[in-house]
Amino acid sequence: MSMFVTALEVTLLDDTSNSGRGSWRLDAALLYASDVANRVIAVPVGFVTDFASVPRVPLAFWLTGDTCHEAAVVHDYLYKTMLLPRDVADQVLQEASEVTGVPWWRRTLVYWGVRVGGASHFGT
Repeated sequence: MSMFVTALEVTLLDDTSNSGRGSWRLDAALLYASDVANRVIAVPVGFVTDFASVPRVPLAFWLTGDTCHEAAVVHDYLYKTMLLPRDVADQVLQEASEVTGVPWWRRTLVYWGVRVGGASHFGT
């Protein structure tokens, strides 16, 4: 059964009012057991994330922004490290969003957002 083994513990590194999206550092490892990836994904202490990189266009951010933080951290880590193929990383995002109770319509929008717009960020 897919689940977060540890809780998300982060510290804000910069002021979101200046950058449009804040940077956050993990204060404890985030462990996620994924059925999709058939493994435990361990995001290490010190990893820096901006959570979900949702465009700050009002409607897009209103529908999908500031949601699924735990899933977004795992997804950012998978994109940065390329531990899994991109399509699997995107499926893990959707799976982890479901685990944390994100409604199906919102996690579907987020999933298709990364499928359409995420290719250029894979491995960066």
